[in-house]
Amino acid sequence: MKSQLEFRANSAHLLLTLTDSEFTMKPAPFDYLTPQTLGEAVALLERFDNEGEDAKIIAGGQSLMPMLAMRIARPKVLIDLRRIAGLDYIREEAGVIAIGAMASKRSAEESDLIRNSQPLFHAATSLVGHRQIRNRGSVGGSFAHSDPASEYPAVALVLDMQMKAVGPGGERLIPADEFFVTYMTTSLEASEILTEVRMPVLPAGTGWAIQEFARRNGDLALAGVALSLRIEGGVCRQVRMAAFGVNPTAVRLPAGEAALEGQAPDAAAFARAAAAAAAALEEPMSCIHAPGEYRRHLVKTLAERCLVEAAGRAR
Repeated sequence: MKSQLEFRANSAHLLLTLTDSEFTMKPAPFDYLTPQTLGEAVALLERFDNEGEDAKIIAGGQSLMPMLAMRIARPKVLIDLRRIAGLDYIREEAGVIAIGAMASKRSAEESDLIRNSQPLFHAATSLVGHRQIRNRGSVGGSFAHSDPASEYPAVALVLDMQMKAVGPGGERLIPADEFFVTYMTTSLEASEILTEVRMPVLPAGTGWAIQEFARRNGDLALAGVALSLRIEGGVCRQVRMAAFGVNPTAVRLPAGEAALEGQAPDAAAFARAAAAAAAALEEPMSCIHAPGEYRRHLVKTLAERCLVEAAGRAR
């Protein structure tokens, strides 16, 4: 009997039900292509899309390769971006930090520009997996993969990031709140390639924090919170909060933001805002690793801790 895989979109983890003893952890057959230019890669995607063939982009492969091995993903064609020049960079452009999609997480972690000018993104990068994964995994690949337990989508919502995509019709910028759609799904078209992520330099005086809970160091988070705020005139302003690991994609926490906006930065206000943020979550995911209400509790606890931490930095 053939192996059957149960894919549950309401879980940050994949539950596998094996019905035979022949499951070998080997990918299904596929063609492997290595375009030399971005235009060639886009043309290949467009061609296979028109032919109805399932083609996937591979960058660092740290997310895709396990899915291939377990046959959760069975593309007919893999298009590798590693030989395309010009997609591996980290630079500042008029107050915006631009990261090429093929830049490794390790290079982002070691970047003085990111460490000094966008510490929230730097802290999120340091939480991703283990050093070996960050060495190989690409920044763009994490965004395009859109795992609900990933740190990057939540940070993108907090920072109001933009994603640059290139397709047959040219390039376009996609706001973070439009880019992440649902479980491992983005608004990229089938023949588009994510080439760059863009984020503002963090303004001076902005407090930030990111915290997550995982069973073991390097595991996917059962829940996490990222946020930023400013303290102006003795009250909290420009509060932006997002959670990850609790819904099919990262989500803003507007109830928590509204509860804290204009309030004094004290423990009571932080507790109210965290409680409001958690209470407003719609149907947190449940799986064998954690029920939904436990994830809601984690969001409340982590949000309160993050607010204390961020306020300390803002002061």
